[in-house]
Amino acid sequence: MEYRVRVERNKLKFAAAHFATFEGQCEPLHGHNYAVTIEVAGTLTDDSWVVDFSTLKSLGRAICDELDHKFLLQRDSRVLQLDEGMSNWKVRFLERGWVFPKGDVLPLPIDNTTAERLAEYFVARLYDALHSRGATNLTTITVGVEEAPGQTGWCTTAL
Repeated sequence: MEYRVRVERNKLKFAAAHFATFEGQCEPLHGHNYAVTIEVAGTLTDDSWVVDFSTLKSLGRAICDELDHKFLLQRDSRVLQLDEGMSNWKVRFLERGWVFPKGDVLPLPIDNTTAERLAEYFVARLYDALHSRGATNLTTITVGVEEAPGQTGWCTTAL
């Protein structure tokens, strides 16, 4: 049998700025109040649970805290020109350019700051954290990143 647990809302939130690139365009710089849903599936442990709710919430909250009140920079972008300086990041898209103080930027190992890629980032981080805690019973991790009510990007990874 497979079982699932889900944590969401409460403290699984963060506010961040970003701009996504698509179809040769770049959105204006803007922000969202993101909400995160985490679902983990697997078999039951000897203690009859997939994973402890408080552990899952704590891991998700820690990632949210890292992203909170940052400019989310798609470090692996195929279309942005990035220059990491000593105290700032310079970002260019065609004729547009921005300079961000380094402390306000979280460079992420993703190619775009879409909700789907942010969900994928969460999945990878959660997998590493759960795996390092010995969670060998898991079969999938699913994360939803809601950037506005009714707009959620999802990523599921089979383990």
